[in-house]
Amino acid sequence: MPTNARRRIRLRGILTLATAAACIAAVASVPAEAGDNPTYTNAKAPVDVRVKDLLKRMTLAEKIGQMDQISVVRMQGDCEWSGGEFTPACLKKVLVDNAAGSVLSGGGAGPSVNTPENWAKMVNTVQKYAIDNSRLHIPIIYGVDAVHGHNNVLGATIFPQEIGMGSTWDPDLVGDAGASTAKAVAATGIDWNFAPVTDIARDQRWGRYYETFGEDPLLAGTLAASAVEGIQDAKGAKQVAATVKHFGGYGEPGNGHDRVPGDVSIRYLQDTLLPSYKQAIDAGAQSVMVNSGAINGIPATASHYLLTDVLRKKWGWDGVEVSDWADVVALQNSYHIAADYPEAIAKAVNAGLDMAMEPYDAQGWSDGLRTAVQRGLVTEKRIDQSVARILKMKFDLGLFEHPYVDASKADSRVIGADTALARQAADESQVLLRNDGDVLPISSSAKKIVVAGSYADDINDQVGGWTVGWQGVPDGVTLPGTTVLQGIKKAAPSGTRVVQATTADDAVAQAADADLTVVVVGEKAAAEGSADSPRPELSADQVALVKALKATGKPVVTVVLAGRPLVLGDADGTQGLLMSWLPGTEGGNAVADILFGKVNPSGRLNATWPKDIGNEPMYYQQLPGTNAGPESFVDAAYPFGAGLSYTTYAFDSVKARSATSRTRDTVHLTVKVSNSGNRDGDLVVPVYVSRPSSDVLSPSRRLVAFTKVHLKAGQSRTVSLDVPPSRLAVTPGDIDGAGKQQVERGDYVFTAGDKTAAVTIR
Repeated sequence: MPTNARRRIRLRGILTLATAAACIAAVASVPAEAGDNPTYTNAKAPVDVRVKDLLKRMTLAEKIGQMDQISVVRMQGDCEWSGGEFTPACLKKVLVDNAAGSVLSGGGAGPSVNTPENWAKMVNTVQKYAIDNSRLHIPIIYGVDAVHGHNNVLGATIFPQEIGMGSTWDPDLVGDAGASTAKAVAATGIDWNFAPVTDIARDQRWGRYYETFGEDPLLAGTLAASAVEGIQDAKGAKQVAATVKHFGGYGEPGNGHDRVPGDVSIRYLQDTLLPSYKQAIDAGAQSVMVNSGAINGIPATASHYLLTDVLRKKWGWDGVEVSDWADVVALQNSYHIAADYPEAIAKAVNAGLDMAMEPYDAQGWSDGLRTAVQRGLVTEKRIDQSVARILKMKFDLGLFEHPYVDASKADSRVIGADTALARQAADESQVLLRNDGDVLPISSSAKKIVVAGSYADDINDQVGGWTVGWQGVPDGVTLPGTTVLQGIKKAAPSGTRVVQATTADDAVAQAADADLTVVVVGEKAAAEGSADSPRPELSADQVALVKALKATGKPVVTVVLAGRPLVLGDADGTQGLLMSWLPGTEGGNAVADILFGKVNPSGRLNATWPKDIGNEPMYYQQLPGTNAGPESFVDAAYPFGAGLSYTTYAFDSVKARSATSRTRDTVHLTVKVSNSGNRDGDLVVPVYVSRPSSDVLSPSRRLVAFTKVHLKAGQSRTVSLDVPPSRLAVTPGDIDGAGKQQVERGDYVFTAGDKTAAVTIR
């Protein structure tokens, strides 16, 4: 969400003891106007009746204010970016004079002393001022980016980034993590979570790659839907709304950089880029955040096609659409599709936007939309539509009855909460890609283990961006958690000496009499454009370190801490390779769990791992062509779905209930799998479809169903998987993609492991 201006945000003063003491922690009801008993204050009245009653009482200025979301820092200190105590004049300007309907802490804008209790006091203070001082006593809705746990709050449990959660292929686990996050968010008074990221990642250069669940639409959509359900069904101190972002097609940047225009065909947009969002929206998401970029020459924030034709008319969704950070004014200042701010606002609102994340200037938003109405660019009827949706979300969340939380309970509800769940998530996200000579798990007879690499004892880069601060953990902040080095030391058996190498030369020298060297490599924490990587590869010094360790002739296991697959070059080919992604505060324990065999690895790649630089964008669903380019373009170093285990599995059969089907029918499949090894384990069971021939180009395989099953040693199981027509549908027709999605008639081949089943659809 943030732009470069957000770099100025620092974790500076917010509350004095006197201000904090003014917070009301007890549950309160919204007071009615004097001499009146408005229906909207009646908690027993139907929500739609309450919305209509409140809407008819509001002035145009109050309605306009509800459509603005402003940063909390605009009410503190100098009311710019200084932080500090809340400033009464600025509170009044934002929450009363401009009646702002929403506030956010973006990129780490928290209290001066970063504790859950102080976060709750901060949010309560804003909420109480808005309710007590506004004419109709309308509560604000407070937003935050809690994308891998309540990640801005120091002491909160930090889960793996979404790219790691995607490698679990475990919807239930993702839902549990979402629920845990929502409970932590609610404990601090916040009721709107800007998660999950539902974009699909197809270009390893993109700085937000690690924020996604991976490159596959079905995998990303299924996990995002589970996250939505987990966030919104959590039983915490408040209800929390989930946000499907960034709609739509944000993960397809034209040149690999963040927030740049993309040009895609309507067929690709409809068949590949939009389905993940629809799955998450169908799970009941209460809000959608709009893509900051442009698609086919139109900024998404101004796209009537995306925001109204697709979301509202085609998908029948009626939640709240919010822009990303300052994206409405960007229509004027960056995209230059509007002559001035009122025109930019009109373009966004008429496209279907309900709320502008206008973090800088509440007065400018109010004046701009009022001017747009005066010019006849926006009707009050259109404004009423958006305000009704915003008010409905507030009523649905119970904000009119329960606007506050008990701040004194926040620390106990957040600090150290659900660390076992975070460890499970980190365990399941680990992907073992090489295990030559069964070097893993590490033998209990090992006498000396060398741990090398600058990332081995670096908790900040282990958790990645969007942790405490926008770009990652700020300087001077100590994040609780377990590094890889600490995890290995804790897990090593008695009699095994763990030695940390201080330099590359020291690592080589120490390896001479070691049983094994674990070298931890990776990339620095960053976010958005700062995380863009024109050459997503391991740095030269790290390649040299691994190459030197390989030359010792002693076994080497490489652990990668990164938010994307990195081209390894000469660093590839060590006896062991473990992709740990950005595993959160329990990541060091999880790595040790895998290395020492406490946990049987079950993670599978949710992204294709390129062999060489220059093949981006690269993903497994490449379409066939007549090209005769380098083999590496289609031959990945490690393919989508790759991952090893400490046991052996077999796909025994895949069968379709019927050899024929109709275009409107669900295809029912059964897959028999076996664990033929001597360890229990969890097996990801993916089913892909391919077309021997089709009118529209079809990838060699496409994921259409998956599950994850637990198999005891020697056990066989048969699992059932359904493939609804929507997963087979494509946009027919010519280059213009003018047709509606449908299932083509013809032959379909379903593959699980090395087994296939053919179905003819008539």
